[in-house]
Amino acid sequence: MTKNTIIAIILSTIVVFASLFIQTKLFPNSTQYTDTSKTEQTAASDVQNEENAGHEEFNGEKSSIIVAEESEKEITEEETTVVSTQKAEIILTNRGGDIISYKLKEHIDTDTKDGIQMVDNVSALNRACAVAFGDVDSKISNDLFALTKENDNTYLFTKTYSIKNEDGSVNKFVFGKRYTFDSESYMFKLEILFHSLEGDIANLGYTLRTSPQIGPHFNPKLNRYENRQFISFNGSKAKRQVISAKQFKMYNKEYIWNGIAGKYFVELVVPENTEKMDFTYYSTLVEVNDYSNAQAILVRKPINENDVNDSYFMYFGPRDEKNLKIFNNAEKNSWAVGGLKLNECMNSNGWLGWLETVLKWIMEVIYKFVHNWGISIIIMTILIKLLMFPFTRKQSMSTLKMQEIQPKMQALQAKYKDNPAKLQEEMGKLYKSADYNPMSGCLPMLVQFLILFAMYNLFNNYFEFRGSVFIPHWIEDLSSGDSVHTLGFNIPFFGNQVRILPFIYLVSQLLFGKITGNGGTAAAGSTQAQMQMMMYGMPIMFFVLFYNAPSGLLLYWTISNIFQMGQQIIINNTMKKKRAEMALKNKTK
Repeated sequence: MTKNTIIAIILSTIVVFASLFIQTKLFPNSTQYTDTSKTEQTAASDVQNEENAGHEEFNGEKSSIIVAEESEKEITEEETTVVSTQKAEIILTNRGGDIISYKLKEHIDTDTKDGIQMVDNVSALNRACAVAFGDVDSKISNDLFALTKENDNTYLFTKTYSIKNEDGSVNKFVFGKRYTFDSESYMFKLEILFHSLEGDIANLGYTLRTSPQIGPHFNPKLNRYENRQFISFNGSKAKRQVISAKQFKMYNKEYIWNGIAGKYFVELVVPENTEKMDFTYYSTLVEVNDYSNAQAILVRKPINENDVNDSYFMYFGPRDEKNLKIFNNAEKNSWAVGGLKLNECMNSNGWLGWLETVLKWIMEVIYKFVHNWGISIIIMTILIKLLMFPFTRKQSMSTLKMQEIQPKMQALQAKYKDNPAKLQEEMGKLYKSADYNPMSGCLPMLVQFLILFAMYNLFNNYFEFRGSVFIPHWIEDLSSGDSVHTLGFNIPFFGNQVRILPFIYLVSQLLFGKITGNGGTAAAGSTQAQMQMMMYGMPIMFFVLFYNAPSGLLLYWTISNIFQMGQQIIINNTMKKKRAEMALKNKTK
């Protein structure tokens, strides 16, 4: 390398680090949550608790709510109830009748070595499935409810309230929340119940929310490949919005369902009757422990009825096709609901989604035989390179043809420099006679970039890669970076994990660039400096940017480089022979 090239690489590396530093400090990542001065919701509720009211229960009918005349025992302490299904372990509290824990049994948190906690960041201010009477600024109910266990899967919380009207009159009503859990799926049913005891329930609205934050817990400053999204589906199209810090925003479009998603897990709320629903809000306010919420808050239109039964289907589980798609067909789930299209919440690369589907299918077929996702990636990478080899070889041969006809091109450019139309015509004739297509060299490069983009989204979101071990004690999770050691401190831009795979990728990329460069002709001046910059500078930049990338992506990229190096050596030898033939041909002329 020349002195100027070395200086250029050093300066470029400094620019990359400086830009990352400036971006981190002045333009935080859209998924980085920071503190905000609004630490709790303001109270705006006229609903008052009545301590010594009768105990009322609801039956399971939707058309009417039956009141049973039983005396209510005074409840003075918070109590919790554990519900266990095949899919989750849920903890309910009688304070507000809310969910304070929802651990998935089949999915392990790599940090805690326990089930994924879907209900994260719970506090006295905020819990999962909490209800607030009034508008979106009202506090959630923190009252102690009476609990009736109807069966092993159904739990009813009730509380009697009085509400003071504008004219000074007071109405009493019973408020209830009934949970019905299903052992076979990640969906449960929540019924919000109102029954008037005296007078009409007039103009009373409420809000229902997902959990304050969805698990697993993550550090947005270290994990740039994780985020939180607000998702809404209107029956034909899904809206996915990455939610940034310090937000409390209204989503005022119609929807079939909406909720909050992380990279691999999602909480969705499906109202049985969307005509009763008003707007939805999503919040990333900080309420406790400097950890931002990521929460959807659904607003119900004001109630003007004596008896109300609002039903919601809640999905708290993995963001994967297998578990979400069963709710498209009523015959495939125990709730007998269909057409929900919950799988629309999955991450997609838009117009490259079809390519992701093809690559996923290939890997899944290979996995059936090798039973290791890392090996599946390697085999698929080799297959792609074998399929692409004829195009890559043709691209290199096109370069030779370009060099061969270049003197004739220069002659035509000089002859018709004042006649662009004639020049274009004669150049077309020259390309045809030489059997050269100037666009042929672009196709292999374009295809490789499309595959790389599709691979990036696939490896960064494919649920099956989560927790998938390739090589024990090194690549323990293909959905995150490899690790051989954890430092007791963080290195800016890199974090605290010592990784090997990014270094292997860097070496493979440098060697690939070297071999590719050797296959070409020598350049001079600024062109050579630019080529050297591309050969050495770009791999260093990618090393910095992708140090914490999913190991599945780096594995694909590294194997692709290594295998393509072998292909390039073959191509270089072929080109060397062709150049020798061209030189001999020109010499004999």
